[in-house]
Amino acid sequence: MHWRNYFIPTTKETPKDATAASHVLMLRAGLIRQLAAGVYTYLPLGFRCLRKVERIVREEMDRAGAIELRMPCLTPLSLWDESGRSRTMTDVLLRLDGAVWDWAAGLVLGPTHEEIITELARAYLKSYKQLPINLYQIQLKFRGEARPKSGVLRTREFLMKDAYSFHDCKPSLDKEYDNMYAAYCRIFARSGLPYLAVEADTGAMGGDASHEFMVLTDAGEDRVAVSANGDYAANLERATAAPPREGEAPAEPPREVHTPNAGRIDEVCPVLGLPPRQMIKTLIYTATEGPAAAGAARNLAPGAGNVAPGAGNVAADPRVGRGAPRKLRIVALVRGDHEINELKLNRAAGLTLELADPETIEALTGAKVGFAGPQGLIDRIDKLIIDREVAVLRNAASGANKTDYHVTGVNPGRDFPLSGDKVVVADIRTVAEGDPSPTGSGSPLHLRTAIEVGHVFKLGTKYSAALGAVYLDQNGKACPLIMGCYGIGLNRILAAAIEAHHDDAGIIWPMSIAPFEVLVLALDPRDEEVMRVATQIHDELAAAGIDVLFDDRDERAGFKFKDADLIGIPLRVVVGKKSLTAGGVEVTERGKEGKPIMSPASVVEQTVRRVREELAKLAR
Repeated sequence: MHWRNYFIPTTKETPKDATAASHVLMLRAGLIRQLAAGVYTYLPLGFRCLRKVERIVREEMDRAGAIELRMPCLTPLSLWDESGRSRTMTDVLLRLDGAVWDWAAGLVLGPTHEEIITELARAYLKSYKQLPINLYQIQLKFRGEARPKSGVLRTREFLMKDAYSFHDCKPSLDKEYDNMYAAYCRIFARSGLPYLAVEADTGAMGGDASHEFMVLTDAGEDRVAVSANGDYAANLERATAAPPREGEAPAEPPREVHTPNAGRIDEVCPVLGLPPRQMIKTLIYTATEGPAAAGAARNLAPGAGNVAPGAGNVAADPRVGRGAPRKLRIVALVRGDHEINELKLNRAAGLTLELADPETIEALTGAKVGFAGPQGLIDRIDKLIIDREVAVLRNAASGANKTDYHVTGVNPGRDFPLSGDKVVVADIRTVAEGDPSPTGSGSPLHLRTAIEVGHVFKLGTKYSAALGAVYLDQNGKACPLIMGCYGIGLNRILAAAIEAHHDDAGIIWPMSIAPFEVLVLALDPRDEEVMRVATQIHDELAAAGIDVLFDDRDERAGFKFKDADLIGIPLRVVVGKKSLTAGGVEVTERGKEGKPIMSPASVVEQTVRRVREELAKLAR
């Protein structure tokens, strides 16, 4: 491929509003062009990279035994109504505009395809003899991102590989989950990503287990907790620390202290002479009890993937009352130096909670916001959720349920209950920097930002039960299909690779996903001997199956070198009058020092060997 005949619109200018390195470099190197917010055209270089990622993904999915198909982007809204996600994903679900009688009004652009694949399974998977099976596609997805950002890291249109497995028992699901986990490790290793697999929350997808594959970088939007010795890694939403030790100090009697205008932790600690870790934060929430809340509770509870989320199924549940919805009052306790983890809290409550308004807080406690405490509240609330770090405190302090007053000498179990029908003791906090690893090693946890490039889920029967996708088991009994789900963001692999491999001059592509493997650069294109040697090297590399680009432009050497650094092709063969006079051509590796001279006769053989060695190393 000759550069002068190709389309590579590089630029020296840093694009406006681009801050992430991958965003800046993809625009400057002519890989992408923004058409609208969160919508990008992939230019020839970028498209070549994307196709190489796609090839790796397809090869490893096929190797793992998955079967490729293609599902439509346009999906019926009725399927999303059946699963209940037309309500829970309303912010990102892009609906076609049209009158109620118009055909378009009943369609949405698929942000993911659980409902569509489950409808397919409902139609065809009728017997245990057809199981297990894993079906995958590489397809566009569309999501109504309110704030697309960081180039292709968060967009409204993107390319995803999504796979869905169907099983007749949990051991079968576990086996395929491990199979997909291993396939993902091979995909990301072959793509040259320094990836990390972390425990993750299942989120809106549902299910009872999941792992995310992360690339650590400051450009990421996810937060992960990683132990210093590498024995633990988890998304911050799910991460936990080692269980706390119970305090041994003798219990002091409670003492009321006047703390005027000191409602916040940072205000009251100097007054009481206590560190934030000795304070109890009392947070008051509300929730609605009724059919909708019961459905949410089952979706949030461990193992919720085995419960259908549809409103019809919820109404049929005998545990759900038929009366009017009732407003519940829930109190959550965490240490003063800790923050509530809303996902953990909702899971412990079995409900989706909202912070109470000041009027509700004052009516419950008799005090203004900032002076609530757990003592004396148990008979006036529906549930008390205590973080396990609070449960072991001794002689702590809290609000006195009296404006401008706090209480010291507060002891769990004496001043508020640690057991009972209304009490839950659980891990409901967000881990903090330096917390000990939950493995028992004592290794400190460090919080890092990361890009999520892949996610694997054990969905259970959440979607099959909701959509009525059942099979007949060996006894002829109808059972809901057990499902797994496995997604990879192909666009994000490109961005993550650039975030992990770049310098001030430009991209440093891993060999496997670079737009070209070798760049032949003619420094003196008007010199016949230079062009003859450069052309011969290019043609022989191409004949050997190497992806090679020939920079034959009539431009200054410095200009061509800057472009070469910017687009980041791994190997560069430089042909110039000076090097030919010295007996050969220069061969360099992007991002490495040294410019060894090789004879024109040997450079092709050695370059082919180097390319194949690097590809083999990535594939191990």
